[in-house]
Amino acid sequence: MQPELTLTRGGSADGHRSSARRWLWATVALTAGAFVIAAAFAPAGSAPPGRGLAWVLFAGSAAHVASTGWLYTLRDVRSYAASRPWRFIRVPVLLMTAGAAVAATLTPAAMAWLLLPFFAWQFFHFAKQNLGMAALAAMTAGAPPLRAAERRALIASGVAGIGGLMARPALLQLRVDPGLCALFPLSAASMAGAATVGIILLARRAPADRPRGFCVMYLMGLFFSVPVFVFASPYAAVGGMTIAHGMQYLLLVSLVGAGGSGEAGRALRLAVLCNVALLGGAVLAMGSHLHDGGPAERLIFGAYLGTVMAHFVVDAGLWRLRDPFPRAFLAGRVPYLMRAAP
Repeated sequence: MQPELTLTRGGSADGHRSSARRWLWATVALTAGAFVIAAAFAPAGSAPPGRGLAWVLFAGSAAHVASTGWLYTLRDVRSYAASRPWRFIRVPVLLMTAGAAVAATLTPAAMAWLLLPFFAWQFFHFAKQNLGMAALAAMTAGAPPLRAAERRALIASGVAGIGGLMARPALLQLRVDPGLCALFPLSAASMAGAATVGIILLARRAPADRPRGFCVMYLMGLFFSVPVFVFASPYAAVGGMTIAHGMQYLLLVSLVGAGGSGEAGRALRLAVLCNVALLGGAVLAMGSHLHDGGPAERLIFGAYLGTVMAHFVVDAGLWRLRDPFPRAFLAGRVPYLMRAAP
């Protein structure tokens, strides 16, 4: 069943358009701010980040991953998960279990090699979210949906960034050498090509089909991986992407928590979300630093990796706007994001 994308709960058209614009430009501001903060406050070399940058990274990484767990407190999400137990229950549990077992068994040096595909998956997850943000921006602004070529350009730019990171693992703070140095200039050229194609495709839209907000969101997704090819500092190269990705997610999940009827219920949902994000994020952040410890500590580190991978799997199924449930889920809580502007 397709959700009815009309005004709900008595909301006015002007009010919905205003709320949609606030979401869009808040997302743009958070994304741009993330890159500026990471570049401005990134430490030199492999030095640890300052306290301020560390807190922002915590919010954009561990806290945002933990906030996925809050979604399971929502009845309709639990029902949807129960109808698809492999994606939303069994596979996440298997990933956490397998991650813990593998990390406890392998040496830290061997585990570092497995972190390469883990990070490749993570940054592909970033690219998919950028695609979703652009699609949501198009829907919100009343622009036609992304065309297949526009989608491919966005994903290609993300894949180019992944290639750059695989060629220079030091940007991920990994001490491995896969011998892929030649891949870096090829990835940079691919990034430039994908960006050029994306800009051309955007320019080919009729003026009415490329409203300003949608264009800004699409271009931010298109150039999301550029820091990989610009900065030598790990925090400047990937920190901005990590923070931007997490802040986009936290904003959307917070709006979902604030949506729905009843002031008391809204306050409770937001309070639970904050506690899950902060406390769960603290546990994940602790586990993320145990990769060089003994077997028991590495087991916790592996469980942390499995939890992050579970987040990838759950999000891929829960936020795909081409599926009926994600559209109905958002329409019920943030209807202004699911209505096209006139």
